[in-house]
Amino acid sequence: MNAQHRSRTDDELLELDVPGMIRYGLSLGGAHRTALFGDGAVAAAVAADRLGVQPRSVAFLAEVVRSGGAAYAAALPEPLPGGAPSCLAGEWLDAASSVVRDVGGDETAARWLEAVAEILDMRRRVRHEGP
Repeated sequence: MNAQHRSRTDDELLELDVPGMIRYGLSLGGAHRTALFGDGAVAAAVAADRLGVQPRSVAFLAEVVRSGGAAYAAALPEPLPGGAPSCLAGEWLDAASSVVRDVGGDETAARWLEAVAEILDMRRRVRHEGP
């Protein structure tokens, strides 16, 4: 199977329904999970980057999800520092907590957040250090 992936601009990625991708990717797996960890993670990192979110904050949120679960993290009043970043993370966590039913689902959600943090960190390093 030779699937071809088309490149998307940051603005095109921001048009993706990341919460929808989270719901389908965590609950259905397969191609939906691949899309979640691919374009979904990049889209989330672009959105977080535009809000000035630090990669370490998203990585810490992943640990909160891993330790307490997606539902616990979704109930936090400020899952990321600041109003707009908290709203963004709240959308992700609400989507995850709507479908995650066990520790395995929480682990997958945490791994996705770690992927977002890594992509966010890479984008920042490339921007500051140059290609």
